[in-house]
Formats: sequence, C-alpha cells, structure tokens
Amino acid sequence: MFHKKPNKQEIGQRGEDVAAKYLEERGFKVIDRNYRRPWGEIDLVVQRDKEVGFIEVKTVSRVTLSEDDYEPEDNLHPWKLKRLRRIIQTYVLAKNFDDDIDWQVDVISVYLDLAGETLKIDWLEDITP
Repeated sequence: MFHKKPNKQEIGQRGEDVAAKYLEERGFKVIDRNYRRPWGEIDLVVQRDKEVGFIEVKTVSRVTLSEDDYEPEDNLHPWKLKRLRRIIQTYVLAKNFDDDIDWQVDVISVYLDLAGETLKIDWLEDITP
C-alpha cells in the first residue's frame, strides 16, 4: 500500500479508511469525515438506524503486533477528550439532530504494518469524553 516511508498524515488517512470500511461492513453508513472547526475535529461520523457514532481513529504503524506495549488509544489525553466533547456539541447543533437520535463516542485503533496493510483493529465502544 505504501510505496515510500509514509508520514503521519498518510498513516492517519490509511487508518481512517480502514476504520470506515470496518464500520461499513458492520452496517454503518459514513455520514461525515474529518469534520473540522478551530477547536477540534471528528474523524468519522457514522450512522446505523437511529444510532450515531462519533469515531476517533488512532493509527500506528509497526513491524509486528508484539513490537511494544504502546496502544494507540493511549493518546486520548483529558485535553483531547475535552476538545472532542466540544466539537461533538458543535456538530450536533449544526446538524439539528433529532431528540430521538442516540449517539455515542467510540475509538477505533488501527494497527498497520510498514507496508500499510492492516494487522489488527480494536473497537472501544461508548467511551465517555
């Protein structure tokens, strides 16, 4: 997949693509990607029936899964969760969500090998930002 050593943006984009496909295979429709405002970004917004998911995608590239104990979701620091909460509030207001829509925040960790192929995907559902 990668033809040269990828930079962080390429790795992140590949991880978001993998996460979007993973969720689509589970019946979700991607309704928004990379929703940005000066105070934050939502990587993916997905929907299945009346269920909406705000997805934070964390991606790492490694030689093997046993390379180290670092988990991508370890980068969800309290300040990141605060920014995520704020951007979700903005999104919900901007899109005029119905009161009967249930939403949650999930984290999908994507592990890629150095060629950009998927080694593993972890889905942490309903985290509290």
